[in-house]
Amino acid sequence: MNKLPFITKEQVENIVKEYPTPFHIYDEKGIRENVKALKDAFSWNKGYKEYFAVKANPNPHLISILNEYGCGCDCSSLTELMLSKAMGITGSNVMFSSNTTPAEEFKFAAEMGATINLDDFTHIQFLEDTIGYIPETISCRYNPGGVFEVCNGIMDNPGDAKYGFTPAQLREGFAILKEKGVKNFGIHAFLASNVVANEYYPMLARVLFELAVSLKEELGVHIAFINLSGGIGIPYRPEQEKCDIKTIGEGVRKVYEEVLVPAGMDDVAIYTELGRFMMGPYGGLVTTAIHEKHTHKEYIGCDACAVNLMRPAMYGAYHHITVLGKENAPCDHKYDVTGSLCENNDKFAIDRMLPAIEKGDRLFIHDTGAHGYAMGYNYNGKLKSAELLLKEDGSVQLIRRAETPRDYYATLDCFDIYNKMNF
Repeated sequence: MNKLPFITKEQVENIVKEYPTPFHIYDEKGIRENVKALKDAFSWNKGYKEYFAVKANPNPHLISILNEYGCGCDCSSLTELMLSKAMGITGSNVMFSSNTTPAEEFKFAAEMGATINLDDFTHIQFLEDTIGYIPETISCRYNPGGVFEVCNGIMDNPGDAKYGFTPAQLREGFAILKEKGVKNFGIHAFLASNVVANEYYPMLARVLFELAVSLKEELGVHIAFINLSGGIGIPYRPEQEKCDIKTIGEGVRKVYEEVLVPAGMDDVAIYTELGRFMMGPYGGLVTTAIHEKHTHKEYIGCDACAVNLMRPAMYGAYHHITVLGKENAPCDHKYDVTGSLCENNDKFAIDRMLPAIEKGDRLFIHDTGAHGYAMGYNYNGKLKSAELLLKEDGSVQLIRRAETPRDYYATLDCFDIYNKMNF
C-alpha cells in the first residue's frame, strides 16, 4: 500500500520561501475529520469524553482545534496543567494523570478543579496531606500485572510498568477513599501502547468493566467513569492497516451492554485519553537533503536530526519517508538517512530503499504529529524547528516559531552571554 504525504513538493517549495526546513507541519483537515469520527464512534455513551494527551503534542493551536469538538486535556505535569489553564480548559475538562508527583503539582491540579487520577496507593495520604482534603470525585490507575494479550499475541507487559495500583491495592484504596468522603470513582488503565488492532479497546473495556462491577458490589461505591486511556495505534508502516474507530467504538458498546448494563451501571461514562491516534498521522517533518556520503554505506545527510524527531534513535521506531516529487519513482537505492548529531544512532532510517536522492531534495518524514516535536531536546546545541499548520483552505499558519540561539542561552542568567555574542 502506498503511503502518501498530505502535502506536495510544490506546496513545500512555496513554504520554504518563508519558513526554511526543517519544520513540522500539521494537517488541519485530517485532524478535524479524525476527531469527528472518534466522537461519532462513541456517541452511544451519553457521558463520553476524549481527554487529549497533551504530552503527545503540547501546541495550543492544535489543542484548540480538538477543544472545539468538546475534547478536554489529559495533563501529566505542572507545565501541561498551566497550558491547559491558560487556554481556558479547566475543571472537569482536565484529567491529571501523573506519577511520582510533586506536591505543588497536586496543589495546582486541585486549585484548577482537575480530576485527579492517582497512580499509587501511597498517593492517597500524600494527596490529603498536600491539599488538606480528598476530592469527592477521584480516579485511580489500575495495573493488573502480568502480560496483556491481544489476538493471542503479547502486546505489553504491565507487570514491568511503574504505573498503577495492584488489584489488592485498588480494592483497599477504594475502601479508604470511600471512608474519606469520595462520592464518584473513576477507574483508569493503560495496558498496551500503539496497538494497531481493533480488539484492544474492547478487551481492555471488559477487564475494567468487570472490575467496576465487582468493586461496586463488594464496596458499594459509585463508579462514575471508566477511562480507557490511550493505546490505539497508527500504521507507521505502509503495509499496516489502520484501526477502524467505528468498529472499536461498537466493540466497546457491545461489552458495555454485556457487563455494565445488567449490573445496573448504565450511567457509567466512558473516557479516552488518546494522543498518537489523534495527531500522529496528521503531522510530518519536512527536511532537506544537504549532504551525501559514500563510504562503507550510502548516506544521505539532512538538515533535521534526532532533536526534531527522536523516536527512530531512541526506540528504533520506523517512520516512513517520502522523497517529495519522486513519489512514483522506483525505490532502488539503499540509504541510511541521517542527521548531524554527534551520535551514531542519529538516523531516521537504516538500509531504507528509496528513490535516488540528490542534494536539495525535500524529504517528508511521516507520522510525526504525536511524540515528534514534543520529545525534542537541545543536545549539541541544536535548536528546535518551527511548527506550521496547513489550513483547510490550503494556506499555512506559523503556530510555533523556530528556536534561536537567544532561546538556547536564555536561562544562563549568571553568564552575560548576550554582550559576548552577536545575536
